[in-house]
Formats: sequence, structure tokens, C-alpha cells
Amino acid sequence: MKKIHKLILKAFIQPFFVTFFIVMFVLLMLFLFKYIDDLIGKGFEWYVILELMMYASATNVAMALPLSILLSSIMTFGSLGENYELVAIKS
Repeated sequence: MKKIHKLILKAFIQPFFVTFFIVMFVLLMLFLFKYIDDLIGKGFEWYVILELMMYASATNVAMALPLSILLSSIMTFGSLGENYELVAIKS
């Protein structure tokens, strides 16, 4: 693996995980707000609600993954362009 690939991958990993967990949190909160009326007052145990949220998070990964890849790549190449590293790569 070339040094430039390692540099870009290293700059990509941290924003990817941060944006992935933020998007997953937002999607889980949307799911919870949507079904809050069905969950409250039914006498469910806390682990049943956590299991439901786990199943919902498995379906939300398909929406969160492309969005986090897009946002983290924009952030990575934006920071590379801001530091004039893209100009150095092209030369």
C-alpha cells in the first residue's frame, strides 16, 4: 500500500466512525419518537425495548452507511484540499 493511500485512509477512518454513530443515533431517536406511543404504558420490560431498538438499528445501518461514507469522504478531501495536500498529490 502506498503512503498516499495510508494517509487518505487514516484521515478517512475517524470522521467515518463519528458520522456513522451520529447518524445511527439520529435514526434510532427517530424510530423511538415514532413508536413511543406504542411502547409507553404497555408494561414492557426494558430489555424488550432494547431488543426492539437493536432490530431497528440493524435495518438503519443500510441508511446510515452510505450517508456516513459520503460525509466522511467530503470531510476528508475537504481537509486535504484545505491543507494543499491535493495540489501536492497532483504534482
